[in-house]
Amino acid sequence: MKILYECVYDKNMKSQKRNKQQHAYETIRSRILDGTYAPGYRLVIDQLARELDSSAIPVREAIRQLEADGLIQYRPYSGAVVTPINRNEYLETMTVLAVIEGYATALSSLQFPLERIGELREINEQMKDALEELDFNRFGELNRRFHGLTYEYCDNKYLVENIKQTWNRLDTIRRTGSAFIPVRAKESINEHEQIIVLLEQKKPMDEIEHFVRKHKMNTVEAFKKRKDAMDSSVSFF
Repeated sequence: MKILYECVYDKNMKSQKRNKQQHAYETIRSRILDGTYAPGYRLVIDQLARELDSSAIPVREAIRQLEADGLIQYRPYSGAVVTPINRNEYLETMTVLAVIEGYATALSSLQFPLERIGELREINEQMKDALEELDFNRFGELNRRFHGLTYEYCDNKYLVENIKQTWNRLDTIRRTGSAFIPVRAKESINEHEQIIVLLEQKKPMDEIEHFVRKHKMNTVEAFKKRKDAMDSSVSFF
């Protein structure tokens, strides 16, 4: 009986430890992705443990997990910091994506079936829900799905393949630092609705290409402004 009790107790303790670690992981990860912890922000384990009403061990293990995800790195004399994003690489990749995705969407518009317009609107509504729920991972997945559908009927397969490769490169860059800007996310949803209207009304190709390109470049400009504001402010980390 004693052995059985010890086994059950040990199992419960391990379960509680996993739950605390998962809670710490999800909380810190969410704060990184929504920009609360900006790239370069120093994470103090004891402070986080107090905030999360936890011991330091689950927090430390959560940070190790986030390090494996590429969201955190260790620096000499600083400890754990949010991984800085490669600004130039991000901006270059987003700019290329703006050009090729704009053209691909314009080509796709020639054959885009009106019966799929409702699907685009549904994805955009789901993006609104994801943003309200602070589910930034889901938001990003839906955003990619939305744009994938807009250029699905592009008959230039080489162009589409290059877009997919550029998205994959962008995912790798963003995995090593937060590029998510909540205010820009709201604007992006509104711009998606305008893209839907352009496709629905079968607007001229050049008009669609111009707007989709501008949509992506608006994200580039929002990122630049946030980065410049951060660089000009006093650093606390």
